[in-house]
Amino acid sequence: MPNHRIIAITLDEATIIRRNADVEQERRIAIFDLLEDNRFKPLRPHEGADGAPNEGPYRIHMSVEEGRLVLAIAREDGTPHETIILGLGRFRRPIRDYFGICDSYYQAVRAATADQIETVDMARRALHNEAADMLIERLNGKVELDFDTARRLFTLICVLHIKG
Repeated sequence: MPNHRIIAITLDEATIIRRNADVEQERRIAIFDLLEDNRFKPLRPHEGADGAPNEGPYRIHMSVEEGRLVLAIAREDGTPHETIILGLGRFRRPIRDYFGICDSYYQAVRAATADQIETVDMARRALHNEAADMLIERLNGKVELDFDTARRLFTLICVLHIKG
C-alpha cells in the first residue's frame, strides 16, 4: 500500500559529535535509499486530530535518549502519530561490530585487493543483515517493515551512536 511508507526522516544531530566522510556517505545513501523504497506501517490504531485514521505516509525523527532508540512518528502533515521507544542493549554488540567491520572495509577499499575487499564486504553485509533481522524482531507488534527498510534504519541507528 503506497501510504505505508516513510516520506521524510531526520536524525537528532545533537547526539552526533562527528562524522567522517565515509560515515556521512553511508548516512546519505541510507536516507536516499530509504525514501526511494520502504515499507513502514505502524500497527497501533491511531486517529489524527481530525478524526481520520492515520494510514501514512509518515515522517520519522530518530534519536537516542538514555540508551534507548526513539522513533517519533508523525503524519504527512507533521501532526504526531506516536513515539516508539526501544531499548538498545541488544544492539550494542552489533553496533560496535558494525563500526569495526566498516573501518576494515573502508581501509580495504583504499589499499586491498578485490578479493580482500569482497571478503570484508561479505562480513559487513552478514552483520548488517543480522542486525536488520533483530530490528524487525524488536519492532514486531509495533511496526511492520520490510527487510531493506530495517537494514537502512540500522545504518541510521549506527550513525546516531557516533560519539567522536
